[in-house]
Amino acid sequence: MSIRRIVAAARQPIHHSSVLRISTPQPPKPSSLLFIRPKSSTSRRFHQHATRSSQQTVVTPESTNPALSFPCLDAVESRSASLSQSRRSLSGPEPSYTSGKHLDFRSREPLLLDWGGILPDFNIAYEAWGTLNKDRSNAILLHTGLSASSHAHSTEANPQPGWWEKFIGSGKPLDTDKYFVICTNVIGGCYGSTGPSSIDPANGERYATRFPILTMEDMVRAQFRLLDSLGIDTLYASVGSSMGGMQSLAAGVLFPERVRRIVSISGCARSHPYSIAMRHTQRQVLMMDPNWARGFYYDGIPPHGGMKLAREIATVTYRSGPEWEQRFGRRRADPSRPPALCPDFLIETYLDHAGEKWCLEYDPNSLLYVSKAMDLFDLGQEHRNRINKVRQENSGKLQAFKEGKGVDSTANGDVCNLTLPDQPYEEKEQPADVAAVDGKDGVGAPDSEPPPDLVAGLKPLANTPALVLGVASDILFPAWQQREIANTLKRTGNRNVTHVELGEEMSLFGHDTFLLDLENVGGAVKRFLG
Repeated sequence: MSIRRIVAAARQPIHHSSVLRISTPQPPKPSSLLFIRPKSSTSRRFHQHATRSSQQTVVTPESTNPALSFPCLDAVESRSASLSQSRRSLSGPEPSYTSGKHLDFRSREPLLLDWGGILPDFNIAYEAWGTLNKDRSNAILLHTGLSASSHAHSTEANPQPGWWEKFIGSGKPLDTDKYFVICTNVIGGCYGSTGPSSIDPANGERYATRFPILTMEDMVRAQFRLLDSLGIDTLYASVGSSMGGMQSLAAGVLFPERVRRIVSISGCARSHPYSIAMRHTQRQVLMMDPNWARGFYYDGIPPHGGMKLAREIATVTYRSGPEWEQRFGRRRADPSRPPALCPDFLIETYLDHAGEKWCLEYDPNSLLYVSKAMDLFDLGQEHRNRINKVRQENSGKLQAFKEGKGVDSTANGDVCNLTLPDQPYEEKEQPADVAAVDGKDGVGAPDSEPPPDLVAGLKPLANTPALVLGVASDILFPAWQQREIANTLKRTGNRNVTHVELGEEMSLFGHDTFLLDLENVGGAVKRFLG
């Protein structure tokens, strides 16, 4: 075989990890040297053949040590190849971003969002369990976490177990003999509700990153449009965990006259730096995936590599160190084999599996928008005043839209014009009297004074009975953040605040405790609801 044929063959697209890769960018001239890098037994045989085929070929000598293999990267390349082929052949595994059959509510009225965006109309996917009583006073609105669908419990239409299957049903914490339980997929999501993957009625194309920035309050307002359509004026309770715990508080602040009780589990009254930082890193690894394509990937290969890494980062925050010590320790998947740079320890293989399983189940753009809404969450009065001012300034835009006059999308600063600062952030010495925030002698401590701004912001909840539950092993929403909620509610004058904190002796499951602990979490909810 000639040198040119060798080079031409090596330039063909290759996806299999064991096939030769050649680093020479152009065909060699008569006096040039061709370097061929062996990568496996297959490539070494090719390398030897190339040496025999020409007197002018010079090869690199065998390395002192063999090259490592990277099955984790091979898996990513293989998935990209299969997705690319499936799109060409219109068959094979395609991301569906669905959760099964559900009910749908369509709002034909436009929705003005907090930061100035407008949804001309929107869809809410929801499911319900139990029976609504005659005076429609027994409804419980169940709010979801970041990536959950409306499928909290099995239904006739979708018999698959839901994400809170053991908590909903006859005699369960959300007792369907007493209550009519409603769960929605939030707007911005991808399980039936309007989100970035939905069609923009203005141009018939997917919104992608033309979708407007969202807030928790936007999601709640959309949910209350659904309640209006069902004729439900007042909720028996607003219940939620994690991001749902944020929404349950927001529902009470926005509609205090329509919410009779609040349950907030492993949530917060405002997002704090650690959780913001973790969600930031997830968004960054996703957006750095070349397949993300600034959000316009729907006709191509989805950014599954970035999604996998984002999920692995998230999983680190969902579970606890103590649990992982017991579950994995320092054990390796196969101690008889030499160490590898790909997943090797049991904890690494667990994270790898979690990311691999999820990377095509959820729309990447939904992850970006919904997680950003979590970052923006702040029920403090100063923030509420600022948002209310923005909404007031944009009220004319909504009216113009209703009148069919069209909307200038660049008006009122809607277009993102964020720029990075000229000077990077520099650490500054903190005053000696700055309180610690470890939950013992600082923010969230049992005897700490809550911030006046937050007390003012939660004032609408002064007369609303509330259950606030936290978990000591939670590192994403630490228990001091639930203490902050409880203390702030009490400071508003609320005399009906039940605060429960599960110590590590009761739960080692970290943030995911709300999904797993039927006895302690479910028991507290059942007692509170009555």
